Amino acid sequence: MLVPLANRALDYAWGSPTLLADLEGRSPSGEIEAEVWFGDHPANPAVTPGGERLDGWLAARGQAPLPFLLKLLAAASPLSIQAHPSKAQAEAGFAREEAAGIARDAAVRTYRDDNHKPELIVALSPRFRALAGLRPIARTRALLDELGAPGAELSARLEEPVAAIAWVLSDDARGIVREIIAAARAGSSDEFAAELALAAQLDDRYPGDPGIVVALLMNLVTLRAGEGLFVPAGVLHAYLEGLGVEIMAASDNVLRGGLTPKHIDVAELVSVLDGTDAAVPILHPVADRPAVERYDVPVDDFSLRRVSPRGDAAVVPIAGVTIALATSGELVLEGGASADRAIVSPGQAVLVTPDEGTLRAEGEGELFLAAPGR
Repeated sequence: MLVPLANRALDYAWGSPTLLADLEGRSPSGEIEAEVWFGDHPANPAVTPGGERLDGWLAARGQAPLPFLLKLLAAASPLSIQAHPSKAQAEAGFAREEAAGIARDAAVRTYRDDNHKPELIVALSPRFRALAGLRPIARTRALLDELGAPGAELSARLEEPVAAIAWVLSDDARGIVREIIAAARAGSSDEFAAELALAAQLDDRYPGDPGIVVALLMNLVTLRAGEGLFVPAGVLHAYLEGLGVEIMAASDNVLRGGLTPKHIDVAELVSVLDGTDAAVPILHPVADRPAVERYDVPVDDFSLRRVSPRGDAAVVPIAGVTIALATSGELVLEGGASADRAIVSPGQAVLVTPDEGTLRAEGEGELFLAAPGR
């Protein structure tokens, strides 16, 4: 069975008024459009052509909830600096907040479900920028050295990166934070010009926010279209600008560390952080079969393939409930076991039930297939 899916765009403040409209080939609505969710997460499930919520549609047919959530993400300005818990941390945190009687939709709620949230973002725009993971300490010290005296105290604390981040986010560091931000705005550097420019951009949007100093400790990553970034549990990250396809374990657990008006729980964030300092690898797709590439990730919750037929049809095996999301051109989709057929354009998605066995895609365009992992 092939079932078209739709959902409204969420209007988070960091979203874009044009990126999703440009992808879909329509005039901008004038509203901010940040994310479109294609999945059954109860916080914002997609809907079928009859208006039925996808979570209810799957349950009515004996299907378990999807282990993944697929999104289009359109960032015109930086998202919050954040990390996600491991499965064990999420279960413990969720149980603790349930026992405390905190409503799941409360602004101060941290754990909205009991799942982890490893995630993969694949760039659709020619350039997608992000912060991800802690930069190797030696290079961060070189950056702080270029800031002169204000960076010295922070540099001395970097032997224990997680403790250093906790200090930066504490009231004790407010004075040093202001000095570091001022030095970054006034400074110049051949090696770290992009990082200093970003600090100034962030300070314009979130004046004096300690998250700006945390950003100076992180890897600044630029993806080209088709390249991916995988973020496991505990790794600090923040998407800065660009359009992408994002897939993650089915969770809405976010622990924030700055650059946001939303709830920040520093102690809880620090408790889940991975303090490893290393460059973050850019993920490139690998050939899977003709016109099909896959993104290899070390989790079982999801898999992601990119299908790019050019004249010849691509036939892809389907194992588990799959969501097909078009991102360019126009493609004709046909199931392997039914007579179902769908024509998809950028921004349109179709659910494919496992009994189809295969999905055939024909036309000139690009399609992402989200499915359960290994």
